[in-house]
Amino acid sequence: MAAFLVTHRRALLNSRSLVTRVRWGSTDSKDKYRIVVVGAGSGGLSVANQIYNRFRAAGTPLNKDDIAIIDAAEHHFYQPGWTLVGAGLKQKSETRRPLVSLIPDHLVHIPENVKSFSPSSASVTTESGRSISYESLIIATGMKINWENIPGLPKALADPSSGVSSIYSYATCDKVWSDIDALRSGKAIFTQPAGVIKCAGAPQKIMWMAYDRYQKTGRGDQISIDFYTGMPTMFSVKKYSDELEKLRIARGVGGFFQHNLVSIDSRNHKATFKKPDGSTADAEYTLLHVSPPMGPLDVVKNSSLADEAGWVSVDKMTMRHTKPEYGNVWAIGDCSSLPTSKTAAAITAQAPILTENLFSVITTGKVADANYDGYTSCPLLTGYGQLMLAEFKYGLEPKESLANYFGDQSTPRRFARRIFYHLKKDLFPWAYWNYHIKGTWFGSHGWLRPKFPSSTP
Repeated sequence: MAAFLVTHRRALLNSRSLVTRVRWGSTDSKDKYRIVVVGAGSGGLSVANQIYNRFRAAGTPLNKDDIAIIDAAEHHFYQPGWTLVGAGLKQKSETRRPLVSLIPDHLVHIPENVKSFSPSSASVTTESGRSISYESLIIATGMKINWENIPGLPKALADPSSGVSSIYSYATCDKVWSDIDALRSGKAIFTQPAGVIKCAGAPQKIMWMAYDRYQKTGRGDQISIDFYTGMPTMFSVKKYSDELEKLRIARGVGGFFQHNLVSIDSRNHKATFKKPDGSTADAEYTLLHVSPPMGPLDVVKNSSLADEAGWVSVDKMTMRHTKPEYGNVWAIGDCSSLPTSKTAAAITAQAPILTENLFSVITTGKVADANYDGYTSCPLLTGYGQLMLAEFKYGLEPKESLANYFGDQSTPRRFARRIFYHLKKDLFPWAYWNYHIKGTWFGSHGWLRPKFPSSTP
């Protein structure tokens, strides 16, 4: 923690003033860039900085105005931290920083959102009507949370006494802890939707933390916990799913599979779920934690760059667009069609590979021997001081980076569970703010940029 505070203080002292940065970004009038990155989230900031660093390392540095990042957001969020907020381990203010304070001098910040993509003319149009051209485009827009798809949910979340909360937004993650800590008796229900969501393990992470909280405070006998999920199992990877199912049974947590939340009646504390046969089931609750349905952003979904499901259609190995005529378009993270879990850990593996391939295409005309194997990770909290570190790749095949040191990560020994827990709680947030978004953190590779067969220095 001391190291984090020192590093954080140094970063603040070395940064330019927010006033200067806003003035510089908003007055930029250049309309063509070598590389345009749409989205300044976990993927966008990381890959933009890695690309700049990659050209510099090769002795062919880019100019300071060659890379533009387009995003109108006022703040940047460390979204994995919202589970920690919901568990009472962090304040939500620790998960948010002004976006302009995170964009370095070598990136041009255009504080707008993209309204449409025009890949045939290699340009994007912003919501103000400004047309921005590019030589290479990286889409890192993230995904959309569809709160309104569950009738009654927005109203329930806005009501401080509803007992309904969610870790999936900055506005509501602290309400999760408030509701969990205040509950003295009754039924607590935790939901997970069918389909693709951010960090598919998060819906049960917060459930396990609530369970452990109730056990440690002597409320376990007064509170029943049920897990309602639209998925057929506890987790997509069988190895981890089997262990989580054992944990669920051992802890007496009810499991209702292929039950998809479709509406909430907060006045009567009733949730309605749809089953595979089309029938519905009602459940009464005292506390309801909702993981809402999610999907691609409309700006991506409605573009010619999207696949049938609405994601940016990219090659799963190179992250380059699947259409040859759009070979100067790339995508990273949640907005992409990459068939792997959508997590920040996945981005740490994707960013150096996209960077290497784009660098190679620009400098040699062809992609490098840099292939993404689908690596992603879910640091799955199972209680205070304990965590199952799920790591896997394409094909839902485990790819555990620490098993040689700590043994099987699906059934970690007590000391390993504690170490994994502090990775999630302390190391990962520190690394994210100080290194990941600056392009100098490479996930399981730490601070060492991965090497590829055809890489130049």
